[in-house]
Amino acid sequence: MVLEARDLPVANGVDQWDMGGQWVSSSQTHVTELIREVGLEVFPQYTEGKKVHHVGGPHAKIKTYITRILSYSPSPCWTSPRFCIDHLTQNISVEDPMSSSNAELYDGMMLHTFMEKHICTTQVKEELALCSHIVFGLEASEVSFLFLLMYSAPAGGTLRLLETTPGSGQEFRVKGGTQQLSEKQDSENMKVTTSAGTVTCKAVIVACPSHLAEPALPAEHQRLTQCLHVGHMTKLIITHPTVRKGFSWEIVARPSEDCPLSVTFDATSPRGNPALVGFITGVQACDWCDRKMEERRNAVISSLVKYLGPEASTYIHDEEKDWAKEEWSGGCPVNVMTPGMLMYYHLSLRKPFGRYTTPLHYYTRKGSKCKSSKCYLLFGLVMTAAALVMAHLLAKPELGF
Repeated sequence: MVLEARDLPVANGVDQWDMGGQWVSSSQTHVTELIREVGLEVFPQYTEGKKVHHVGGPHAKIKTYITRILSYSPSPCWTSPRFCIDHLTQNISVEDPMSSSNAELYDGMMLHTFMEKHICTTQVKEELALCSHIVFGLEASEVSFLFLLMYSAPAGGTLRLLETTPGSGQEFRVKGGTQQLSEKQDSENMKVTTSAGTVTCKAVIVACPSHLAEPALPAEHQRLTQCLHVGHMTKLIITHPTVRKGFSWEIVARPSEDCPLSVTFDATSPRGNPALVGFITGVQACDWCDRKMEERRNAVISSLVKYLGPEASTYIHDEEKDWAKEEWSGGCPVNVMTPGMLMYYHLSLRKPFGRYTTPLHYYTRKGSKCKSSKCYLLFGLVMTAAALVMAHLLAKPELGF
């Protein structure tokens, strides 16, 4: 049984757009099997047409290209550092990251530190900073370099987390997501209480961000939680009366005072209603979240007009979701380890706790970092939960199916 802590946030009108997690990949076998089992709708992310690439500040040249987005820069300067990082991910053990070569060195530095030491060009530094924004919702100065390698390794490299190509993170779109509301534990059973009622069971898996746990977790979990920064991301859905007119609606931009957006994708519904999805991330999300909604809207529409042309101003409706203000998440898209945390506290991620023989497991948001396969949100949730349930059933047959 899956209990949901909140109503799923969906922008409604004559059609629907998911304001939460929406992408899965054909390489995510567990979640795709579950999707088929329950009959959820999956359809490919649209990518046909021109892409927009704009880094170097608001006055830099805006480039368009037709190759896949988040190959990122058309410049060859980006290729060498990316392959260097992807090569390092091949030597990372996801099960035991501290056993990897140079693990202590990499966990002692931030992604920003690595960039300053090993990357010479400003443009490539901006590209990597954008990667941190889009993948984690955080600045490069907040992310352990080893954590980036560990997070990217199961996917086959950083671009696989970002691209829309077959097997990559944004290959398909899907509706879904689950959360747990609250729990109570006694000597025999677990009692889970939600707004819809109370359920008694033998074991509980809580897919809740560690920093929202109440009552407080044990000391080692608390220490880990204090340094598990949650990303800051605002998701926007903007519906339009017309189709794309030559653009794929994929934009990668360095955020600035004038442009709050980091990345956008096409979000046209399965019914054919045109829409665009965009994300305000990292420090820009912190800055813009306190401004009036009208100011954010005007800045976003102005940026879209700049990149896509005047047709972008004739939108039908805009909807936004600031996940930092969400009661049951407190941020988006994931929790990230700061330098030193993998070295000393990473085992706490998988360690169960509880007063009795049936433990209560806590995991970071949606379970995405507690598994040995791809670190994707929905996939992490499904795979981790399935593995935990099977482990309990094998260890304690009396729990039953």
